[in-house]
Amino acid sequence: MKYIILGASSGLGREIAYLLAEKKNDLVIISRDERDLKAIKYNLEIQYKINVIYFELDLSSFEKIQEFFDSNTDITEEIDGILIPAGMVLENDVVENKIENSNSIIQANLGSIIYFVSKFLPKFIKKNEGNIVGFGSISAMFGREKNVVYAAAKRALESFFESLEISLASTKLNIQFYTLGYIDTNLSYAKGLILPKGSAKKLAHIVVNNLDKNSIKLFYPYWWKYINIFYKFIPFFFLKIFYKIIYKNK
Repeated sequence: MKYIILGASSGLGREIAYLLAEKKNDLVIISRDERDLKAIKYNLEIQYKINVIYFELDLSSFEKIQEFFDSNTDITEEIDGILIPAGMVLENDVVENKIENSNSIIQANLGSIIYFVSKFLPKFIKKNEGNIVGFGSISAMFGREKNVVYAAAKRALESFFESLEISLASTKLNIQFYTLGYIDTNLSYAKGLILPKGSAKKLAHIVVNNLDKNSIKLFYPYWWKYINIFYKFIPFFFLKIFYKIIYKNK
């Protein structure tokens, strides 16, 4: 089989790439870091005797994504699944964010993913099989002071995957979505976190082992599911009071 992975050069994407390669799947790996992609390609090909193609691509640029598909018209052929553990955060992502920063965040975390899915979906529907795996964030659970646009994009992404699942319910396509808490990747490095971080390697095993399942919607680490339920039962009025107290005491 052959899979395409967006955000494959580090963290969760890299772990997924190695597990799929171990199972003798050919890969198309994409990210912004060509140096890491090249190293991963040669390592996987030598270690697992598979075929790996890599592309350097900035998912925050709509124009570059268009150019990518214009230059690689056959990229959707013979692909059995697309996994998208890609995303981008920027400093100073607040309500007064600069419009160019907001556009980049939305494009990297939402627009690019919708674009890629729309390109592969017709082939998947035609053969009535395929895997589409998305990754959200617990930051989308509620409004926040920081990572404002990022959280909004992730909330919209979750809605998009719910729509995919509903629209494709009569097909054999596997639509899967994971809402992620803190993971031991570079995004959480050296940050003072209240709750422990989940293992990217363990999550990659879960994702790869679930690829044949029709519908998956999971929180990882699992305890975020219960935190999410707790928040849904709290009236937003009380959350606003809680946040006002926190911000006042900063």
